[in-house]
Amino acid sequence: MNRKRIAEFAGSVGLGAWAAFAVLALVVTGRHGAPLPLDRTLLAWSLGHRPDVAVAVARGLTATGTGFVPYALVVAAGLLAGRTRRQRLIAALLGVTCLGLGQTARVGVMELVARARPPQADWQTQASGLSFPSGHSTTAALTAGLVILALWVRAPRGRTAWCAAAACWGLAVGATRVFLGVHWVTDVLGGWLFAAGWLGIWLCVGARWVPAPGARNGVPERPVTAP
Repeated sequence: MNRKRIAEFAGSVGLGAWAAFAVLALVVTGRHGAPLPLDRTLLAWSLGHRPDVAVAVARGLTATGTGFVPYALVVAAGLLAGRTRRQRLIAALLGVTCLGLGQTARVGVMELVARARPPQADWQTQASGLSFPSGHSTTAALTAGLVILALWVRAPRGRTAWCAAAACWGLAVGATRVFLGVHWVTDVLGGWLFAAGWLGIWLCVGARWVPAPGARNGVPERPVTAP
């Protein structure tokens, strides 16, 4: 797939995700933050299925969705994606910028929606701030997406398994937020959609404007043929 098609595909996915996110955000705000039936159902299920071992595993997993771990994974993905030292540095910086700005934008949306979390009596871990979209879910999904992109570009052997593992981690972090009672499931869905939209737009812009490896001043080098 050439860069133009990548840009078009990423842009389409990004716009579709943003549209779905906008609809979900409108539903949430239209209900003044009140949980939807699916929110209540899944929270009730989690309350009835919380063995100590599962709670401990969920707490450990949810901790990887914030703080140092996502940034370390994004930097590692950037270092993997580049072929030269300069390309690795640029890729790592772009990844960190994408993640950092995405987190900042999410906070802005969260303040606008101003949805309350589930009742604190149901929490099995500490949480702060408002609820929609979920910060851990957004961060983990953004991180997983960037890692998958790097693996797909630079790890032709066994990349499917590694990409699947990264995707499962991103989804699992979001699931723990509902299981531990600190988010409604629509908060998590909102975080995933927000991350998909954010990554789609960044990839679209990058595929169109970031020079390809071996390019000079944005113009790809042409192979030299013998006379």
